[in-house]
Amino acid sequence: MTTTRALIALLAAALPLGGCVTTINTSSASEARPAPVAEVAAPKQAKNVILFIGDGMGISTITATRIYEGQKRGETGEENRLSFEKFDNLALVKTYNTNAQVPDSAGTATAMHSGTKTRIGVLGIGPDAEKGVCKDALANPLPLLGEEVKQRGLALGIVTTTRLTHATPASVYSRSADRDWESDTNIPADQQGQGCKDIAQQLADAKFDVALGGGTAVFYGKDKERGGRRIDAGADLPSAWAATNGGTVVKTAAELAAAPMDKPVLGLFNPGHLTFMADRKPDSPEPTLTDMTAQAITRLKADPDGFYLMVEGGRIDHAHHAGQAGYALEEAVEFARAVQYAVDNTDPAETLIMVTADHSHVFTISGYPQRGNDILGLVVPPKGNGEDGGDGTSPLLAADGKPYTTLGYTNGPGGLLAKKHDDENDDHDHGRPMPETGIKARQQALVPLGSETHGGEDVALFATGPGASRVRGVIEQNVIYAIIRKALGWE
Repeated sequence: MTTTRALIALLAAALPLGGCVTTINTSSASEARPAPVAEVAAPKQAKNVILFIGDGMGISTITATRIYEGQKRGETGEENRLSFEKFDNLALVKTYNTNAQVPDSAGTATAMHSGTKTRIGVLGIGPDAEKGVCKDALANPLPLLGEEVKQRGLALGIVTTTRLTHATPASVYSRSADRDWESDTNIPADQQGQGCKDIAQQLADAKFDVALGGGTAVFYGKDKERGGRRIDAGADLPSAWAATNGGTVVKTAAELAAAPMDKPVLGLFNPGHLTFMADRKPDSPEPTLTDMTAQAITRLKADPDGFYLMVEGGRIDHAHHAGQAGYALEEAVEFARAVQYAVDNTDPAETLIMVTADHSHVFTISGYPQRGNDILGLVVPPKGNGEDGGDGTSPLLAADGKPYTTLGYTNGPGGLLAKKHDDENDDHDHGRPMPETGIKARQQALVPLGSETHGGEDVALFATGPGASRVRGVIEQNVIYAIIRKALGWE
C-alpha cells in the first residue's frame, strides 16, 4: 500500500509538467508565432503604437551613440544608456530581402508595414513583382499598415528627417515598382501611362492626420515660383491635398506650431532631406526630429480611438553612406531624444513603443582604446598597454607608423588606395593618409567606394508597453507587422 501511494504521489507531481511540453514549430520563419509560455499572461491591448526606425542604426551605431551621448555630458560614456536601451523587451531582427543578402530600406520597411518580405528596391508590392515594372506592381499589391489604420478609424502619423517620399516613410502609404519613383519625372518613359502613380502623388491621395518631413521639390511643378520637378509646371500637390482633406500645409517649425490642432497637417520643411544636426544653425526654421515627434503625438492623442505613428531618424543612414560617423552619431542622439519624448508624453499602459533599425552599416568600433577614450578620436590604449607599454596619452601606431581611429568602415568614401609598386619613377606617397578626427571627420575605410554600403547583420528591436512581451528571440523583420496588429487587437 505504501509503495502504491508513493507511486501515485510521484505521478501526480509529474502531471503539471505535461503543460510545459514544447511542440516543435514547423512553420516558416516569417510565420513563426510566439511560444505559448509567453501567452500565460496575455498582454493588455494597446490603444496606440509608435514605431521608431533609426535608418541604418545597427548595433555598432547604438554602442557608439551610447558612448558619444555620455561623453557629450562629460562622462566616460561606456556606462551610459540611451533612452530606448532601458526598455525591458528586446529581440534581434533578420533584415535580408527576398533577393538580397544585404538589404535596402525599401524592402525592409515594406516588411515592417505589410507583413511580407519582398525584393530590394520596391515598396508595398510582393516578391513576385519585378523591380521597375509597373504592371507587376499593379498585379502584386501588399496590404499597407497605413491604409488599415485609417480604415479602422485610428489616427495616422508619419514623421521623418528625410523626404516624405523616401523609402521608409513611403512604406507606410505607398506601393511602387521602384523606390526612386518619388516624382512623376522619375518614372521611365516606357513605364508612364500604365496606371502607376509616383510616390508623391500617392501621399497626396492618402489619408493621414500628420505627415512631417522634407521633399518639397517632388510635390511641385517646375515653374520658377514653385521650383519643383514635376512634369506639370504648375503642379501643386500639397494645395490639392489640403483642399480635399481640409488640411494645413506648413513649411517651417513656427508654422507647424501655429497650425490648427483639429485639422490634418502636412509639413514640408526642405526641398530635399532635412539638415543634418551637425550642420544645423541655432536659427534654423526647420523643426528637429523631437519637435516633429512632439507635434505628432500631441495632435494624434486627440483621437479617442487611438493612433499609429511611424518616426524615422533617416539621416543616420545618410551620414554613414558618406563615411562620417560623427554626423551619424549626432543624428542618433537626436533620435534617442525623440524616443524619450514619446516615453514621457504617452501613457505606458496604453501605448506600445518599439524602436528598431531597418538595416545596419559596415561600421566598426575597434583598436583597444582605453576607457573613456574620445569615441571620435584616435585609439589611445590604457596606460601600460600597447607595444611599448603605453603612457595612456599617446595613440597606438599601425604597421605603417600612423595612428588610427576607433571608428571606421569596411568600405566607403574614406577607402584607402594601395601604394603603387609598378612605377619606380612615381615618387608620390600613395600610403594611408593621417586619419581625421572630430565630428566632421570622414573615417577611413578598407575598400574605396563612392558611398559606404549597408551591413547585413541582425538589428535590434526594443519595446515597451502593451504587447511588448512578444518582442523576444530572433525574429524575421516582417513579424514586426504582426506584433503591431496583435497589440492593437486586430488578430
